Amino acid sequence: MSKKFICHAAELVTCRGKAPKYGKEMSDIGLIEDGAVLIEDDKIVAVGTTEELSSRFDLSGCEVIDATGKTVLPGFVDSHTHFVFGGYRADEFSWRLRGDSYMSIMERGGGINASVTKTRNATMEELVAEGKDRLARMLEFGVTTVEGKSGYGLDKETELKQLRAMKELGKLQPVDIVSTFLGPHSVLPEYKGREREFIDMMLHEVMPQVRAEDLAEFADIFTEKNVFSVEDSRYYLNEAKKMGFKLKIHADEMVQLGGAELAAEVGAFSADHLLKASDQGIADMAKAGAICTVLPATAFCLKEEFARARKMIDEGAAVAVASDLNPGSCFTNSIPLLIALSCIYMGLSVEEVITALTINGAAAVDRADRVGSLEPGKQADIIFLKYPSIHFLPYHTAINLVEKVMKNGEIVLEK
Repeated sequence: MSKKFICHAAELVTCRGKAPKYGKEMSDIGLIEDGAVLIEDDKIVAVGTTEELSSRFDLSGCEVIDATGKTVLPGFVDSHTHFVFGGYRADEFSWRLRGDSYMSIMERGGGINASVTKTRNATMEELVAEGKDRLARMLEFGVTTVEGKSGYGLDKETELKQLRAMKELGKLQPVDIVSTFLGPHSVLPEYKGREREFIDMMLHEVMPQVRAEDLAEFADIFTEKNVFSVEDSRYYLNEAKKMGFKLKIHADEMVQLGGAELAAEVGAFSADHLLKASDQGIADMAKAGAICTVLPATAFCLKEEFARARKMIDEGAAVAVASDLNPGSCFTNSIPLLIALSCIYMGLSVEEVITALTINGAAAVDRADRVGSLEPGKQADIIFLKYPSIHFLPYHTAINLVEKVMKNGEIVLEK
């Protein structure tokens, strides 16, 4: 048995709980000064002050990790990404900076369909190699659990290839991967006007194989004007639920369509984006307990107004913050950037942002029972920051403060 004792943390953030935190609860991060964590093998045994744990436990034989002057937190959970894809779209980013519209870029072969072509052409080995590199960059930012979506295939072969790549990556590196099937991410040109047929193709030809190979836990859909309607999304999500998938939804990003209301109606774990979510949609999600996952780096890169995360919390909702790493609208996985945008532009406190990136992110991917907080029984997924207070996270603006990452009780990154 391997035993480790982390001690003398200037601030230890626990975020205790096995469920999302709603509204005002998001400010309670369970901070302990001169904090300590006792670990056996891959699990946390006890959390408290250094003095308390030193008096309660026989620490002989423990490997001691001195965290003097450091902030210690649960590993971050990035609960919305598209990190497995082929090719890049840097030219599109420059077109957008020049003022070209999303639709004009789509008309010249850009947008999601450009990534579809490149992902179809990529080999499994290429997707795994690129994915492994991106996961290593995430780990540097303290991400120990990540959600990854398919959706750059829009056909059976490529959707399965993306998900199989994620499954393989789960064996090759330390970051835990939660996979989501996002076959209805866009509509192929040949299915335009026949969106229900496209959804049926996914439901009947692709998703049974996804289930048979245990390739994804969640099903997701891009509910948006000129993509998938609320009616088609409701049909898809209810059918996916019957097949045993947990539900997510890309909702109300460009247009206020009613995606947030639909997420509450169908029992989705989360609705994501929500830039244009209505007051009613926010209220419905708060009442239903669905997590509002906001993606501030995407709004930032698109020069759009940010989702109303402050209102969501004030209305009693649970908010998660995630990167939306993808090859088009948001090619970044910078946790420090997310923290800066959330605090400076979205009006969240640093405590609320920490909750959004830990226990609420974990709940958004149905992992709150095992990660997202530091408490007995949970995985020892722990990050160490260079400075002695959480307040350095927004203050040292957009700079990575992570010095050390522990995953399942083992140090997997140390700077």
